[in-house]
Amino acid sequence: MSETFVPQVAAPLPLPVSVPPLITSHAQAVAVAQDFAASVRDGAAERDRSRSLPIAEIERYSATGLWGITVPRAYGGPELPIATLAEVIRITSAADPSIGQIPQNHWAFLNMLRAERDEARKAYFFGKVLQGHRFGNALVEMGTKTAADWKTTFTADGDDYIIDGTKFYCTGALFSHFIPTVGRTESGAVLRAIVPRDTPGVTIIDDWSGFGQRTTASGTVKFDKVRVPAFNIIGLGGLREQPLVYGPISQIMQAAIDAGIALGAFEDMLEFIRTKSRPWVDSGKERAAEDPLTISQVGDTRIRLRAADLVLAYAAGVIDDVLQDETVDGIARASLAVAEAKVLTTEVALHASSQLCELAGTSATLGKYNYDRHWRNARVHTLHDPVRWKYYAIGDYALNGTAPPVHSWI
Repeated sequence: MSETFVPQVAAPLPLPVSVPPLITSHAQAVAVAQDFAASVRDGAAERDRSRSLPIAEIERYSATGLWGITVPRAYGGPELPIATLAEVIRITSAADPSIGQIPQNHWAFLNMLRAERDEARKAYFFGKVLQGHRFGNALVEMGTKTAADWKTTFTADGDDYIIDGTKFYCTGALFSHFIPTVGRTESGAVLRAIVPRDTPGVTIIDDWSGFGQRTTASGTVKFDKVRVPAFNIIGLGGLREQPLVYGPISQIMQAAIDAGIALGAFEDMLEFIRTKSRPWVDSGKERAAEDPLTISQVGDTRIRLRAADLVLAYAAGVIDDVLQDETVDGIARASLAVAEAKVLTTEVALHASSQLCELAGTSATLGKYNYDRHWRNARVHTLHDPVRWKYYAIGDYALNGTAPPVHSWI
């Protein structure tokens, strides 16, 4: 991170000026994602180097209609499969994983909104998405015992609630029009609010200084006596009793980002070996791409990448199957399938980004290429949820039949 980086208070963003197109099929979504990814790929290295936030790129991304692909059909959306969502994220993340990560909480919130009982509330906020509005997040806090603990307070005041608290890791908030947040009432009840970004008392601070995923703006959101109407409180009248596939959907998005990081590193490695690398002196070859040991290691990385992609697609298919009849057992099955994908995508993201340097050679480490961003992005993003606990969940189920816990991180 540049020593000149100084945290900044983010300015508000304009509201959407046009309604995004409705994407109605997997093939259409993939084609649109590929076109968008191609448009942002060339600028990814420089955005990372200069820490230039992709505000214009996110405006174009949401204008494609891809941010609305999971809106349920009952509320005017296409309700495309999670397999489609995972592929869109993978494609976009291969071009720029910061851009690939920014909408994850938008889609996670839309999934949670399915549990809301109030139909008017659901119709209103799903409708906002179809009009081009973006949702961020302000959920996790620093300094609490775990990521599932909150100090943020919700205080009833007439027909409104007053929110006070400070959040961190707020990926998406800076680019959003609405900021979902969570806190507790005086009685200890957990409430979730959808806070319009321009509400008085909301401050978004661009102070994310992680050495990877530099342009996600995953920094601080402060709520200082922020007043929101009861209509913006999710679950105020209770959430549906049927279990919700929340954790697995949240997790498969993380896995898809890591798969994209791996693909981006792999593609850059191939191009560099073909066009710039020199063969090793003992290989007897004219080109690095003819070096047998290099070829072998490229094959090994390709196999790992293929395996991760296949397990990712399998896990997405399990989620789509479970969504047809959400049960506790089904959610456990989805969690375990996604845990397997998370293990493999974590491993291949770290492996591929390291192999880029190993096989492309010393010249690939020059600052003008900024290839180290692949490893930095992989290392930082794979810390999102500790993969060591995925091994445990998978092993405990296989050995003892113990279902994994139900929360956002499994």
